[in-house]
Amino acid sequence: MTSRHIGFKRHLRAEVVPGDAVYVFSEEDTTALRGPHVEALAPLLDGSRDLAAVRRELDASPEHSAGLLTQLAQAGLVGVRTSGSAYWDALGLEPAGSPDVDVISLGVDADLPPISEGDGALTVVLVSDYLVDGLSEVDDKLRAAGRPWLLAKPVGAKVFIGPFFTPGSGPCYHCLSHRLWANRAAEAHVSSALGLPGAVPRPPVVFEPLQAVALNLVALEAAKWVAGHRYDGQRAVWTFDSRDLTGRRHSVSARPQCPSCGDPALVSEQARRPVALTSRPKVHTAGGGHRSSTPEEVLAAYRHLVSPVTGVVRDVVRDDRGPAFFNAFLSGPNLALGSRGAAHLRSALRSQNGGKGVTALDAEVGALCEALERHSAHADGDEARVRGSYRSLGAQAIHPNDVQLYDPRQFVDRAAWNAAHSDFQHVCAPFDEDAEIDWTPVWSLTRGEHRFLPTGLLYFDAQPDERLMADSNGNAAGSSLEDAVLQGMLELVERDAAALWWYNRTSQPPVDLAGEEWIDAFRSVHAGLGREVWALDLTSDLGVPVVVALSRHTSGEREDIIMGFGAHLDPALALRRALTEVNQMMPSVLAGGWGDDPDLQHWLSTATVANQPYLLPSGPPVQHPSTASDDLLTDVLDVQARLEQAGLEVFVLDQTRPDIGLPVVKVIVPGLRGFWARFAPGRLFDVPVRLGRVAAPTPYDELNPIAIFL
Repeated sequence: MTSRHIGFKRHLRAEVVPGDAVYVFSEEDTTALRGPHVEALAPLLDGSRDLAAVRRELDASPEHSAGLLTQLAQAGLVGVRTSGSAYWDALGLEPAGSPDVDVISLGVDADLPPISEGDGALTVVLVSDYLVDGLSEVDDKLRAAGRPWLLAKPVGAKVFIGPFFTPGSGPCYHCLSHRLWANRAAEAHVSSALGLPGAVPRPPVVFEPLQAVALNLVALEAAKWVAGHRYDGQRAVWTFDSRDLTGRRHSVSARPQCPSCGDPALVSEQARRPVALTSRPKVHTAGGGHRSSTPEEVLAAYRHLVSPVTGVVRDVVRDDRGPAFFNAFLSGPNLALGSRGAAHLRSALRSQNGGKGVTALDAEVGALCEALERHSAHADGDEARVRGSYRSLGAQAIHPNDVQLYDPRQFVDRAAWNAAHSDFQHVCAPFDEDAEIDWTPVWSLTRGEHRFLPTGLLYFDAQPDERLMADSNGNAAGSSLEDAVLQGMLELVERDAAALWWYNRTSQPPVDLAGEEWIDAFRSVHAGLGREVWALDLTSDLGVPVVVALSRHTSGEREDIIMGFGAHLDPALALRRALTEVNQMMPSVLAGGWGDDPDLQHWLSTATVANQPYLLPSGPPVQHPSTASDDLLTDVLDVQARLEQAGLEVFVLDQTRPDIGLPVVKVIVPGLRGFWARFAPGRLFDVPVRLGRVAAPTPYDELNPIAIFL
């Protein structure tokens, strides 16, 4: 029987300073061991002796020497010497046996260096691109065989390594490719248009020294895996940029609704369940809203979804085109624009989501959540759908006209209108009640039952149809379902009030801006830019405080008037939301506006308070009491009751995606006006009369010809 030598781990160096201590040095730190027996023991632990020899030569009792050696072993300093290298000692591993590693190459001519130690089974797949044709089949085959595999791209200026895929645990390749394609929107568009089987082929970028480094790193990761080393980073894609020698990990998560490794029915089943709301005490009431989690908690929970490679959100960055006080953040892409293809190559702010807030943290979290909200509202094909016509569904269906709210006269010149205005002002073709389309169930909070709305009105890019177009009206994310529903309701109330004011051009009372330190700072910052600010009370018949805040340049030919809206049961928060939305818009205004939005460009270049007098306050301020409670559900029921008292019905679609987790909803209240140019009969004409703002309904031809551009 071969004796087993013991000694300090091979990655350690021991030096004895007599009368002081034994110092044990590793690559990263130093450990001091004190005591006369340790000083005597250290020279014996050079790896040339077995345990019996060490005990014989150490001048100590067997019990004491055994206890001392046990302590050193438990501290990870001493162990049995094997034929392996110091590297495995540094990792705390004792690999044995020969490896079982296969290599598959797809689109890349490279040989993996030999792996000398390990006892696990693994396949390494080397590719020219993580979306190369054939990878799905490799994943299916290895998953069926129950064999783990490592994906790597050892070519190009940027090297990719990972993740390790382990069948039955964690994400599969299809989970990863779903995220990769979402972040390569233009390429996905080209591949689909040209019928390509995978990524668009690129010219090979090969530099021998870099490829040698990359292949050796792949071999290192494979060797660690088969040796039994496990760490969280093995579930990520690690990218190494050779241009500046930086590396970054990109999280890869399983998609519970993945059709390959999960349950693809999860999203549709969720939509078919009742939306059940429960009591939800408020935890955070500062900043711009009342929430069930703090901004720090939300950021910590969803930060892993930010990545240009595997993220749902490519990035979240401060918009620095103005004073830091603005606290404006951007995240992209904005899927409310529609197609994930070429549209997202736009450089304008419209292609980004935005976040606003009193603090930078509020704004950063807001930008992240808006991006996740828009992503969750994008059609992936697994949504609940029922095929049929409006006539065939009968009373179960909600007529799209009750939501889109076009006046029939808008269809007459829709081609000319659409050509002259931004995509957000698009007028669809008239709806065909006999056309076979997809419908999705939405839950009526009012009646406690499901009804159906066209899927194309509920999800972006749900189906190509000139008669339907989804917008972001009522889409909301929150730290809880109740939080999201409340935000969605408040947005609908806000936009309805904005439309009543704007298109009827009624004069509104002012909102007092005095009395809060942050508002004083807001006014000071805008004054420093040569601008004045004011706010108007837009509160409608629903009684929920709604505010529009405005800022204009006071010298020069252009006033560059910009505005922001806010609604909340607490009027102070409604004002704060409106002011922070102005700050969110300001960087783009200072930079010259949105270059691709003709409506905004026309407004900024021509509008003044002289030619748009309804922008100025009229009469004394109106005081609104706060009716906000300590519980989000109570607030939801309050707003719901106000809507129902006005003869309106409230619907909710839970759009939360299982792989994201952030609660996202679309709230629909047929009859409430959005602030786009939609001129069907109803509240737009009736409510201003009931409120005494106008003596008679504004004639259609006298509505504000300028469409709201936010």
